[in-house]
Parts: sequence; structure tokens; C-alpha cells
Amino acid sequence: MSRWSLAVLAVLTLPAAARSQSPPPATPAQCAERSVQRQAERAASILGDWPALGRYRDGNARLAPPAKGEARIVFMGDSITDNWDKEGYGGFFPGKPYVNRGISGQTTPQMLVRFRPDVIALHPKVVVILAGTNDIAGNTGAMALSAVEDNLASMAELSQVHGIRVVLASVLPVDDDDRDREGHLLLRTNCRPPSQIAALNQWIRDYAAAHGHVYLDYAGPLSDEKGMLKADLSDDGLHPNARGYAVMAPLAEKAIADALKGKR
Repeated sequence: MSRWSLAVLAVLTLPAAARSQSPPPATPAQCAERSVQRQAERAASILGDWPALGRYRDGNARLAPPAKGEARIVFMGDSITDNWDKEGYGGFFPGKPYVNRGISGQTTPQMLVRFRPDVIALHPKVVVILAGTNDIAGNTGAMALSAVEDNLASMAELSQVHGIRVVLASVLPVDDDDRDREGHLLLRTNCRPPSQIAALNQWIRDYAAAHGHVYLDYAGPLSDEKGMLKADLSDDGLHPNARGYAVMAPLAEKAIADALKGKR
């Protein structure tokens, strides 16, 4: 009998109770996708275009220069920014001259590489930067918080040189009380420890204050009494749902207005 047949027979002869048990919690593979296909797709994408410069190349080329008097705003970020204009999330500031340049899964070094074509070349009045959660999770390898801070500072400095006002957003909290599509418990705090999120957010707040930028606090309003992402504002413990974006949108609007007025 082949080894494959023996393996199948072993599974079939397991006690029913053992086979019906809930899947164990996912181990901290640092938030890597369980799907082999998705891992392969991501690896191929990284090898071909690590910072994803091609994602918005055509869109940037089609985007006309800002009209006279237009206050163009660019949002730079990861999936939390990227998802904002997808169907079912409430819409990305309808009627506003806001440009979404988020890319799912990205870290600050990737954003820094594409900052010129995806932000500076679009001539915005303000850039809203939301980044850091995927750095903490190790999406592009282990990173010290100091390296994340350096990348955020570099994006802010590039903006200032080009006369772009800066809004620096806090990293969102996470929550463990969710399961993935395969039923495994999503221990978000294993790969995004709340202590690291809090430390990075404190640095962002302090840096913004020291350099005349606007600090956009998403974390406070989206956190529950334990400092976790409010369960009703997310469906997976990591990304906001439509209700979450409904909380975030007016916070972003106020931060943008403050930046345009030169307030901190």
C-alpha cells in the first residue's frame, strides 16, 4: 500500500471526536497567509516589483495636474488605506479630490521607494501617511521600530522639501477575537504586539509635534477599554469594516483641514 493510501486510511480511522474538534489557534507565523497560492503570488510579485511601482503607474499617468485652487490630498498606506475605496467599505471620500495610493501588505521601506511617483509627482497639498503595522508584523522581514521611524521621517522630510503638508496617522490597534476562513483563531497580537503599536504611535505623536506635522489619532477612537480594536469596527481583528471607516473618515477630514490651515 502506498504512503498516500496509508495517510488517508489513518485520517479515516481517527475517532470522530478527534476529527470534529475545532482547529487549533494559528501559530504566530507572523501573519503569513495560510494559503500556499497566495504566498506564491506574493513572492512572485515581490520578486518582479518589490515596491509595487507598477500598481499605480498608469493611474498616475492619467491623473491630470491639480486644477487651479484644488486642494489635492494623497493617502499613502497599506491595506487599511487600499481597502477604503473598495465596494462595501463606505466609499473613499466621495466628491473629494482625494487620491488613494494604498497597497495591501506593504511596509514603510516599500512605501518610501514609491513615495516620489505615488505622492510627490502628483503635487498634493497634503499627504496622509498611515503605515507601520506590517513592519511590526514582519511582512518584509524583521524590522526594529527605529527603522520604521526612520522611514516615516524620510517620507515626511521629502514632503516638506516639496511643499507638501504632512498628516501622520497612528497605527490601528488589533484584536484576537476572530477566525480566518479555515476556522483558525487569529492571534493578531502574536505578530502585532500592542506594546509595539503603542510605542510606535507615541513616537509618531512626538515626531509630528516636534516637526510641525498634524497627528491623526485613529487608535484612540477605534480602541476598546482594553486597548484592542473594537469588535464591531472590524470583521477580522485587523482591518476596519464599513463602520470602522465611518469612524475614521471624519477624523481624517479634520486632520486634513488642520494641515491645510497650518495647524498642528
